[in-house]
Parts: sequence; C-alpha cells; structure tokens
Amino acid sequence: MIKKVSEFIASNRLLDKKGLYLTALSGGADSVALLLVLRQLGYSVEAIHCNFHLRGKESDRDELFCVSLCEKLGVKLHRIHFDTHEYAALHKVSIEMAARELRYQYFFQLKSDLGAAGVCVAHHRDDSVETVLLNLVRGTGLRGLRGIQPSHDGIIRPLLCVSRQEIESFLLEEGQDYVTDSTNFETEFSRNRIRLEVLPLLREINPSASDNIFRMTQLLGEAEKLLDEVVKSHHNDVLDIAKLDTMTSPRYLLYEVMKDYGFSSDQVEQMFRQRHGESGRLFVSETHEVAIDRGRFIVEKKNDDEAKTLVIPEPGTYVVDEKVKIRVELMPFTDGIVSRDPRVATLDASTLAFPLTLRTVMPGDRFHPFGMQGSRLVSDYLTDRKKNIFEKRRQLVVADATGAIVWLVGERTDDRNKVREGTSEVLLITA
Repeated sequence: MIKKVSEFIASNRLLDKKGLYLTALSGGADSVALLLVLRQLGYSVEAIHCNFHLRGKESDRDELFCVSLCEKLGVKLHRIHFDTHEYAALHKVSIEMAARELRYQYFFQLKSDLGAAGVCVAHHRDDSVETVLLNLVRGTGLRGLRGIQPSHDGIIRPLLCVSRQEIESFLLEEGQDYVTDSTNFETEFSRNRIRLEVLPLLREINPSASDNIFRMTQLLGEAEKLLDEVVKSHHNDVLDIAKLDTMTSPRYLLYEVMKDYGFSSDQVEQMFRQRHGESGRLFVSETHEVAIDRGRFIVEKKNDDEAKTLVIPEPGTYVVDEKVKIRVELMPFTDGIVSRDPRVATLDASTLAFPLTLRTVMPGDRFHPFGMQGSRLVSDYLTDRKKNIFEKRRQLVVADATGAIVWLVGERTDDRNKVREGTSEVLLITA
C-alpha cells in the first residue's frame, strides 16, 4: 500500500518533500492510515483534530485517542472545539453542512497561519465511488461522475488510490488500532445507505464493481480535461446563440459554460429552450445574472448595491464612488463652449433649478431628446440605442429641482435645456 500511495502522489504531483502538510485526523481508520503513510514516506506533517461535540462521550474518546496517537508518533497535534448545533442554527444549515464549513474554515486558517503547503484528508477510493453513485441518484453531469478529485483548492487526497479494505489491512499489519464512529453504521443518511446497502448489492453482481466505477471516474476525469479545452476555446461562441446552434452538442456546451456562473441544469435547460425568444429574458443564480439579448447570452456578476442617488445642491465636484465622479460648473456663455463630448452636458442655466439629482433611471422616466420633438420614455430611447438590460439598469440621469430629466448621462441632453439664442449663462456637467 505504501508503494501504491507513493506512485499515486507522484503521478498526480500532490506533495513536495520540502513542504509542511497538515493532516486531518479524526481517529478513524482512514485518517490514522493517512498519517502513518505520510510519515513513512518522509513527508513533514502536523495533525489537526476537530471536536464537533455531536456524539457525546464518543467525541471526547476520539479526541483523547488522537492526542495519545500523536504523542506516540511524535507528531504535533492542533485541536479545536466547535459548538456545531449553535452554528447550524445561527446559519440555518444542516448539522452535516455546519460541521463541514467549520472544519474547512479552520483548516484553511491554520494552513495560512503556519504557511503550510496543503491540507491532506483521508478520502479513499470507496468514498469516491459512493460520491459517484450519490450524484447519479440526485442527477448530475459529467463533472459529478468524476467522483472526488486528488487535489482541489488546497485540499489533497493521497489515499484515493486505495480501498477501505486495503486501509484496514495496512493498519492490521502495522498493529495500529483506531476508533470507529458509530454513526457510520446508521442507514438514515443517504451516503451510509449507499455504503451499507447499495454497494454490497453491486458487488454481488460483480465483485469488481467498485474497481470498475473508480476506473470510470479516472477516464471521465481525463475526458473532462479535453472538454474543458473545447469549452474554453468556444466560450464566446457559446454566448453567441447563432454560433451555439451550429455546434455538435449546443445544449451541453451551454451547460458547461453556465455552471461556472452558478446556474443549475434546470436553469440552463430553460435558457436553451428560450434562446430564440424575446430579448430581455433574465435568469439569476446566487452570483450572476444572464440575459437573452439580440441573439446573445449576456452574463454579468450580480450587483447588490443600492441604486446610486446623489443630491447636488450647488456647483462643485462630487464623488459617488470609485467609478463615478461628477463636476458641475456655472459660467458665462461664450462661443465654442458647447461641448460635443458625450461625457459633458452643456445646458442653459436659466432653464433649470438647483438642487440637481444624479440617480439611476427609473421605470416611467421620460425626457425630450435633444433635437427631437416631444418626449420619449428613457427605456424606449435606450432600446433604440441597442442597450441591453444591464446597461439600462446602470444608466444615470441628472434631474433638476422639479424632477425633470436634463441629461441622460453619456447619451443625450434634454432639448428644453439646450443652449439657444439669448443664453447668457451655461451649466457644464461633466461625468
């Protein structure tokens, strides 16, 4: 087993003999074997134990076992205690998710504090197989069928190449005991049911079922690397609906792009079905928004900031944020003062009153576009300018004390405020 793990580490470039690695140690067979294997392979390791206080005296027993084991091996042990029930209630998550979040938050904090090269955890081959079956039952794409990966986001899994049986045989040969979590034998959890009921049935059909499933995950992992290259090379093409339709598997390519923005398979299916529908259809994930607009999928990161509003009581320079600054100047009219720069509005000062207000556009806003007769809805004007839903949402306007829009910022001034014959004073607004 030592040779097998060593080859797996080398082939996947998981560890470096020069680095310090933190090893998660629960006291169970898997984590104990991981600690022993890494020490025998000559890696510099320190252990981490988390007491979640979920199993009463059994949790304390596990902690004492880890303390004793590390003292015997001469390994430094980092310990932490969590009130997992309180965390779960406070954050409105399951106990299982609370324990996971607490564990990994501590792992990464300790890794940073100690300057460690990575955190090693004891997932093995059977864990990966269980994950594949669990994902398959819940519904998954190619990524979910790859199982657990050897390394991801600083978490390293050197034992993925060996089975639970190999681990137990190794510990028996080493004469090393371990503790057993009693909840591993409870069938109320989905993963435990797969471990205790489904996998034994599959092995009755084929004793090599676990080996075959694991080999499949490795092949799918290699296949996904090829797919990732294709997706990256066609990322912009996928967002162009006409180009997407010419591809061999447009639905799946769209899914591969959109999942990275947090969209579910159901949402992507809706996008695909409605891709030729009316512009403006919006889809929202936890982190991003996607709009269908004039033959394209437009992706933007969600912005939870409140709409920008700034009251301008008098001429001066005003800073809204790091992206928006506005300067208001009152000066006598002279020839050549009227600017053609879209970022500068030149207005007849006598036609408006302070305070001015800089704000984002609102539904129902109207103005009289410069050089045109009558008023128009700002939204219609922006549509004619081929602005998408996100650009419309960000559009700024300047209104005077009466609420009338005097400038559609960066676009057009209001015809009622234009400089005309007899203008004596102008208001210059620069954004």
